[in-house]
Amino acid sequence: MRVVVALGGNAISRRGEEMTVDNQRRNLREASRSLAQVAEDQELVITHGNGPQVGLLALRDASYTQTAGYPLDVLGAETQGMIGYLIEIELRNAMTYGHKLTTILTLVVVDPDDPAFGAPTKFVGPVYTAEEAEKLAAEKGWTFAQDGDAPRRVVASPVPQRLVQIDSVKSLLRAGHVVVSAGGGGIPVAVDAEGHIVGVEAVVDKDASSAVLAESIEADVLVMATDADAVFVDWGTPQARPLIKIDTKELAGYDFPAGSMGPKVDAAIRFVEATGGRAVIGRLSDLDQLLAGTAGTTVIPFGGK
Repeated sequence: MRVVVALGGNAISRRGEEMTVDNQRRNLREASRSLAQVAEDQELVITHGNGPQVGLLALRDASYTQTAGYPLDVLGAETQGMIGYLIEIELRNAMTYGHKLTTILTLVVVDPDDPAFGAPTKFVGPVYTAEEAEKLAAEKGWTFAQDGDAPRRVVASPVPQRLVQIDSVKSLLRAGHVVVSAGGGGIPVAVDAEGHIVGVEAVVDKDASSAVLAESIEADVLVMATDADAVFVDWGTPQARPLIKIDTKELAGYDFPAGSMGPKVDAAIRFVEATGGRAVIGRLSDLDQLLAGTAGTTVIPFGGK
């Protein structure tokens, strides 16, 4: 099979954990054991998030006042290179000798008139106290939303239209490479009136970009690995229950939070409806079972079995 695995932020930097390189390397070493097993038998493309990392870089950037701050597309490029490097090291060490692995610096085209620019929803950086968030909002003009029980910065997350380097991904897969692509959702760019590519101040959702990538390379399965066992309805209530196998029409009838499970569900529906393939949402540690359909939430086409 041709498989796309989207690594959630918890696979790289876990909630409440200090965001050191050693911690991220250790988390990816653990994730790589599952990924290496898939790479033995399947064509594999790996995508990943960058919310905590790009938020940290933005904080560091804001603390240096002698020059203008770096825009989010540049910070996204920095995190894509850093995280791609860490994945390459740990996955190369986990795979059997002779496997080929390539990380692609990936641009993703968005619409500069996307309404998302007026309604930021993408979480970046750490959580704050209410007092810290209020101070940063006043000093830097940042927007905050509740992530669980704590405020966290949100930025614009426009819809990805296409990945610029998709032909490179296809060529590398044909040559037998495991590919890391669309890191952090891709570096957001737009095409101006003269046909030039320009950077955009945004962070694209990695699940949305993963769906575009998976559709473009005709993947069989899109796996969105998270820290939840499956997609739950009535989450946080005594009536909470997991969705085991569900078609796109039924899944679209539920409402999920925009800052957490919502983008994964939207990406799953988009990919399955566009390709007739299968999308799975669940824990990375259950990757073998997710691919086998015995763990997580499996999303199938309307009318499928």
